[in-house]
Amino acid sequence: MAENTKKLKITLVKSTIGAVPKNKEIIKSMGFHKTNSSVILPDNEATRGQIRLIAPYVKVEDAD
Repeated sequence: MAENTKKLKITLVKSTIGAVPKNKEIIKSMGFHKTNSSVILPDNEATRGQIRLIAPYVKVEDAD
């Protein structure tokens, strides 16, 4: 099985004040602490599923 080395840079661009509690937990579990902070995560199905749920709060870019 080939190793997927592609990464995504995800930036939290909107505050989670007033967000659904499930979305707040997803954002916290991804490693965000403050607005405008970024994390680099692997590009896989699990990460893509989380991004789909919190799309209004984040900006996604390719990381190299």
